[in-house]
Amino acid sequence: MTTPAPRIAVVPGDGIGAEVLEQGCRVLQALAPDLVLESFDFGADRYLRDGTTLPDETLERWRSEYAAIYLGALGDPRVPSNVHARDILLGSRFKLDLFINLRPVQLLDARRCPLKDRGPEDVDMIVFRENTEGLYTGIGGQFKRGTPDEVAIEAEMNTRKGVERIIRAAFEYAVAHGRREVLMSDKSNAMRHGHDLWQRVFKEVAAEYPGIRTRHLFVDVLAMEMVRAPQTLDVIVTNNLFGDIVTDLGAVLQGGLGLAGSANLHPGRVSLFEPVHGSAPDIAGKGIANPMAAILTAGMMLSFLGRPALEARIRGAVRACLEADLVTPELGGRLSTAQAGQAVLERLE
Repeated sequence: MTTPAPRIAVVPGDGIGAEVLEQGCRVLQALAPDLVLESFDFGADRYLRDGTTLPDETLERWRSEYAAIYLGALGDPRVPSNVHARDILLGSRFKLDLFINLRPVQLLDARRCPLKDRGPEDVDMIVFRENTEGLYTGIGGQFKRGTPDEVAIEAEMNTRKGVERIIRAAFEYAVAHGRREVLMSDKSNAMRHGHDLWQRVFKEVAAEYPGIRTRHLFVDVLAMEMVRAPQTLDVIVTNNLFGDIVTDLGAVLQGGLGLAGSANLHPGRVSLFEPVHGSAPDIAGKGIANPMAAILTAGMMLSFLGRPALEARIRGAVRACLEADLVTPELGGRLSTAQAGQAVLERLE
């Protein structure tokens, strides 16, 4: 019996999203022509047209009929509340239970790193950010809003289940990829209740993986070490808020947001892949957006689909383009978005 081809839901989104995803789709079609790419019209234009953000029936289709979701950027000044972006991105993360936000921080070209005398061998870490709990759940409220006595409360949620599964995912990755160490980062010296849970669970799970070294750093120290000694960092696991912050720092170390891909994962289920950068409305439509993050993200999706050799080919092609300065103006080059995508395709061949 023939296995049906994997179906990929493509959501171009807003701003430069459609421009960069087009190049990522070209790479996917070249390397994996069996994939079925289907576009979904969700974003600011759709929201302004008929009020649609992300219907529940579409989520159910994605959950049952698709292998992955390939998402562009979200955010549009015409929608100041960004309600559509929250519903689409956070809605997908929470409703599909995509509890792993996976962010590789890997330098491909030493000239792109802002740190002195650092090369690809020094900046090669991966961050497991908890993606469905923490301070991003919206638990809290406001009292006496708009008055001099206003009180605003934001509550951080940490569950045993949520903390354990993200920590275990980090250890499983380390074992599967020959990584030497898992580092957990929190702020348990100041956040005694929730982060005590992280401390206890980390020690319990670590005991099941005696071959992997373990380490703990408070998040402020981790940020310093990412700049001072990135070569000492390997696999990092942390909560939602801290992961959001340190991965943006990591993106700068690897050459900028235009080179940073990400995945929102639930192993064994449909998962979502998106470049890290925003919708950049100020350059949308000018044909100068950097497509490398979208292309690298496509590679992460191929690995998720069981084709890691194709991701390695993509990384090699992007590295070759960076070293040859075949890049967009953001990185000091002269290529358009489409020309940069074409340069990657030529190096894949």
